[in-house]
Amino acid sequence: MENISKHITYLEATQSPTATKLGINNNPNETQLEAMKLVAEKCFEPLRTWYGKPIKVNSFFRSDLLNRAVKGALTSQHKKGEAIDLDAGSKEENKKLFEWIKANLVFDQVINEYEYSWVHVSYSKVKNRKQILVIK
Repeated sequence: MENISKHITYLEATQSPTATKLGINNNPNETQLEAMKLVAEKCFEPLRTWYGKPIKVNSFFRSDLLNRAVKGALTSQHKKGEAIDLDAGSKEENKKLFEWIKANLVFDQVINEYEYSWVHVSYSKVKNRKQILVIK
């Protein structure tokens, strides 16, 4: 399978220890895959270029079954391939990612999750609300 973008492999975007453990198929359909490529192009790649160092993908695509298994939100954009959770290695570095995204990107949501334990960013080809959220 081809890469999602310059810096994200298909495996990286779809792998999940929970899916592996439970034998869950976590492969996106064509529509979901196109959404994944779009969020990578519009959000991840500009961020990665600015940051200049690798950024870990914690979670990208989640099938409905996987999303239920990890207790994701019923309306999670991960299920559509529109959201990606990122980690630059520390809360301090994740805060830098969060602040840069807010100031420089078009996005649907950017979420500071658990005091910068990771950063969630989503992009929709339909409508980007530019919501800035915090989960404590």
